[in-house]
Amino acid sequence: MDKVRRAEALGYDVVAVPDHLGLTAPFPALSLAAEVTERVTLGTFVLNTPFYNPTLLARDVAALDQFSMGRLELGLGAGYVKAEFDAAGIPMGSPGARVDHLEQTVLTMRKLYADPEYQPAPTRPQGPPLMIAGSGNRLLRIAAQHADVIALPGGVASPSGLPNAMTPDELAERADYVRGLLGERRDQVELNLLVYGVAGPAERNTLNERVRRFQPGFTDDRIRTAPGVLVGTPQEIADSVRKCRDRYGVTYFTMLEPDLETFAPVIELLK
Repeated sequence: MDKVRRAEALGYDVVAVPDHLGLTAPFPALSLAAEVTERVTLGTFVLNTPFYNPTLLARDVAALDQFSMGRLELGLGAGYVKAEFDAAGIPMGSPGARVDHLEQTVLTMRKLYADPEYQPAPTRPQGPPLMIAGSGNRLLRIAAQHADVIALPGGVASPSGLPNAMTPDELAERADYVRGLLGERRDQVELNLLVYGVAGPAERNTLNERVRRFQPGFTDDRIRTAPGVLVGTPQEIADSVRKCRDRYGVTYFTMLEPDLETFAPVIELLK
């Protein structure tokens, strides 16, 4: 409760909860966050969609949307951590099968919410705003058709089997690809970027190891140039954020919890 109140007081627009085994369960956490905040959007960043039955998920999403007075943003991903599938006793399908499940989940929810008799009814006929996260071509095509926010992960597959940080050119290619898919929706859809680390000038030398606690496959050379790693004074970081907006079209940035206070001074500079 203290953390979400603090995020709201610092000026953040969204409080988001991840969906990983061993961490706080998303829906109970967001229901509690709705009780102790007034302004912030409350999001899942992002649900491991293959873990959920679409019809049952639609019920829980609509209920939380009601309880939060329409402040919910639903983030969906195709799932990528095999150990979590194994721990849950859920077969991890092929990438294509997991994307199929995500698409079917979106279509099922939209169909249910379109029924005027559906209960619990979400606060909007189409359901809460939808974020879809990922970087593969097919997933991005689905996101371009359905999502209000498309979240680019800032990571890319590497020979080690662990994701490495995207270079500026790699992120530009993915952003250009998805913007090309949006057509008439281009001005209606936001692009999101996950920021893996934020540091002031004095922390520059220790940031790489801190980033690798979350992303062990990230290498020093890529961290140094990654758009998803922000280093400098608040003004320098604000300038980097604006460059991301101008080059990639990204207008929505997600910080990790350890960077809550470090990034906060940048918010005022971006208003």
